[in-house]
Amino acid sequence: MTARRLLVGGAATVLTAAALLLGGVLSGGSPREAAAVPLTSTSVARLDRLGTSYEQRARETGDATYYARSEQAFRRALRLAPDDLPATIGLGALALSRHQFRAALALGRRAIALSPSTARGHGVVGDALVELGRYEDAFEEFNRMAGLKPGIASYARVSYARELLGDIPGAAEAMRYAVEAAAGQPEALAWSHTQLGKLLWSHGRLTAAEREYRAALTVRRGYVFALEALALIDAARGRHRAAVSLARRAAEVMPLPQFVATLGDLLHAAGDEAAARRQYALIAAIARLQQASGVKTDLETALFNVDHGIRLGESLTLARRAYVDRPSIDGAGVLSWALQRNGRCGEALHFSKLALRLRTLDASKFFHRAMIERCLGHRTEAKRWFRRALALNPHFSLLWAPVARRYAS
Repeated sequence: MTARRLLVGGAATVLTAAALLLGGVLSGGSPREAAAVPLTSTSVARLDRLGTSYEQRARETGDATYYARSEQAFRRALRLAPDDLPATIGLGALALSRHQFRAALALGRRAIALSPSTARGHGVVGDALVELGRYEDAFEEFNRMAGLKPGIASYARVSYARELLGDIPGAAEAMRYAVEAAAGQPEALAWSHTQLGKLLWSHGRLTAAEREYRAALTVRRGYVFALEALALIDAARGRHRAAVSLARRAAEVMPLPQFVATLGDLLHAAGDEAAARRQYALIAAIARLQQASGVKTDLETALFNVDHGIRLGESLTLARRAYVDRPSIDGAGVLSWALQRNGRCGEALHFSKLALRLRTLDASKFFHRAMIERCLGHRTEAKRWFRRALALNPHFSLLWAPVARRYAS
């Protein structure tokens, strides 16, 4: 199937997670290269490779301090050659990883001005536009990207576009093309299998999702993103001890907030509140380390805190700030949830409608809408949204799926 046919009937966009992971998976380079390149090198090409390798090292370890080293290498390259395309694109990808989307947009546009036919520049611009809520412009950029270079990055973006627009079979089809395109590239292949699995999981297809996660682990043993995803499969099937074990492995290898939060939620579900609180306490520490490395974490911190009932007033302030900086459907969704949890349900309804404006089939957003309707006294409408969330994915949240089941009846 050609990229042109893939885009028929819909435009391409991208999930933030996909943007961040793709930047490392598809850019090349390795930690060994990073160690081999002397810091005193004045070679632009070597500096470009060094910057890319540090970006990859950050992705592989979850250590955000590598971002500063990556930025230093790319900026040194640009001082030597102001029109260096790889460094410009590299800084754009780095800005995406740090959630600095307006900076990423400017760098991506600079890359396109330098080379309109280079697909990655269009990818950086499109990724940034998505997070800024400018979907039509983003769609155009991803159309251009797919036309210039069909491949893993383009197919993954088409897949998520179709998911955002409610076309789940089409999303799965495009992601399978990404899997095929990744053949012979172990890390990219493991990533593609895992993304396909997450797509299937989010729409209730546990067996098919598990098959993709295990395929990822066959390609790349110990792949932490697949381990954490398998933990959720085990939890959904009532295998709580196995779920905790897998989640612990993932969090110990790569202490990213999502892994630590999953482990904490599994421990909470198992009734081990003290252990769960210890994991939750790590989230704030990790966020501080990320912020020190230039990563904007307002949206993620607000969502975690609101989900877990932590400093709800402060979290609403964070969510408002995040939405101004990142006015996407996810930004609107987190703000709607924060407003609901603070009892401001009329205002929450407005942002829930914004979060669902693309007709995305997202069980969490459906659940948030249900809670808002219930808060407003619209019990019949609330039950309809609870049932929609559970019909889409009865295991959408370790914390909130049980609440949805209770209120849906």
